Amino acid sequence: MKAIRKVQITLYFVLITVFNGYAQSKHLLFKTEFGNFKAVLYDYTPHHRDLMLRSIRDHVYHDALFNRIIENFVVQGGEHDVDIAKREAADPLHQQPRLAAEFDDRAFHKMGALGAGRDGNPEKASFLNQIYFVVGKKITAAELHNLELKKGIKYTAAQRKEYLAKGGQPRLDHDFTVFGEIYEGFGVIMKISQLKTDNQDYPLQKVPFEIIEISK
Repeated sequence: MKAIRKVQITLYFVLITVFNGYAQSKHLLFKTEFGNFKAVLYDYTPHHRDLMLRSIRDHVYHDALFNRIIENFVVQGGEHDVDIAKREAADPLHQQPRLAAEFDDRAFHKMGALGAGRDGNPEKASFLNQIYFVVGKKITAAELHNLELKKGIKYTAAQRKEYLAKGGQPRLDHDFTVFGEIYEGFGVIMKISQLKTDNQDYPLQKVPFEIIEISK
């Protein structure tokens, strides 16, 4: 009986962990001409999560494009840096609205991570309607060590395990906010990342996408 009880308790905590990690999170479906993929929004980056949900409901990403593609780095979509700069320069009030950074050790630049773009503001605050997905590269232990020294950070055991096993873009950690990740259909974004681009990283063909909030 004690053994059975021990198994029941173990299963209970496993289920709680899964529930806390995903069941309460919001899920998105990205539809593209290259196929569809799904992403989860993290509950531990609530301001970025809620902004994304509001943006979808307000059709901010209507007719959106993946408009900056760098193989082995990121696929970026939404409002482009150039367009943001032009719009803000033309604003007579010179407003530059940003969302404060949300850094959490559980949210890092693994393969398929969903992040928020930004400019060079010292607060590392995010643009309001620009996103990217990590399509990084293989990472070595030496690279992680050098990044720790350079950035003055310490990668967690979970981060180190993920980066060494699957790769990513750890040099972006603590500089750009990660607020979700792809959990189904990662091959689609990898396919998009391999499209031909011009010398400014614009894809030579338009890559539209649609975002739909789903139950899971």
